[in-house]
Amino acid sequence: MTDQLRLMAVHAHPDDESSKGAATMAKYVSEGVDVLVATCTGGERGSILNPKLQGDTYIEEHIHEVRAKEMDEAREILGVRQEWLGYVDSGLPEGDPLPPLPDGCFALQDVDEAAGRLVRLIRSFRPQVITTYDENGGYPHPDHIMTHKISMVAFDGAADTAKYPEDEFGPAFQPQKMYYNQGFNRPRTVALHEALLARGLESPYGDWLKRWTEVDRAERTLTTYVPCAEFFEIRDKALIAHATQIDPDGGWFRIPMEIQREVWPTEEYELAKSLVDTSLPEADLFEGIRDNA
Repeated sequence: MTDQLRLMAVHAHPDDESSKGAATMAKYVSEGVDVLVATCTGGERGSILNPKLQGDTYIEEHIHEVRAKEMDEAREILGVRQEWLGYVDSGLPEGDPLPPLPDGCFALQDVDEAAGRLVRLIRSFRPQVITTYDENGGYPHPDHIMTHKISMVAFDGAADTAKYPEDEFGPAFQPQKMYYNQGFNRPRTVALHEALLARGLESPYGDWLKRWTEVDRAERTLTTYVPCAEFFEIRDKALIAHATQIDPDGGWFRIPMEIQREVWPTEEYELAKSLVDTSLPEADLFEGIRDNA
């Protein structure tokens, strides 16, 4: 049955696939589902966040090649396939006022044209399910927001032969479901925070929760909870493979694995579009699809 199931995860940069939904992907790979990561940019303008690698001249001068190599390693760990859409990282603008985005970057592309590359990939891979980011990008990085925009256009555009002709983009195909990654949600954060404090342990989430109360941030609707605790270690290993982007000794990895598995053993999603009947809440991204696969 699972031979015909295909999942596409659309992400902005190399490393996003390992921090958002990685355990879910590893779970489905273990079940025989064909999983493809579509990476929109090369992450060329990403900062080196691992303090152990900061100041490394070679990495700074060859960041594109380094991040591509990191992506290769993470892909092997997760067991997924991966394709580049070929756009250039927009960077995260900082300052007041914000500086303009760099010429030619991903976030400045025409949305319909940029979605065309994703349409071509969807028609080739033919996924029943696609995951991406919500309209806020998960956080307001211009590349994440642009990823949302082209994903929404491509979901419908993959079946629209008037807008994306078959002789240029391949035979039409209609995905059945689209989800927004919502792994960084408040209920999960509160549950882990309280569990750590109850055990007399330090929590890395105190500042997160404080910022949540200070910012008027609407709660997202969590519709789908995928059980994948046994794949958390694979998730972490894939993330550490992106060595320029993560400190292996940082707060990301300070929560004991046994607590994570006990307190919050799922990864969460928000069902954004569905062309099949399903019952909420779900425990499977392929709910409503498996019986027809």
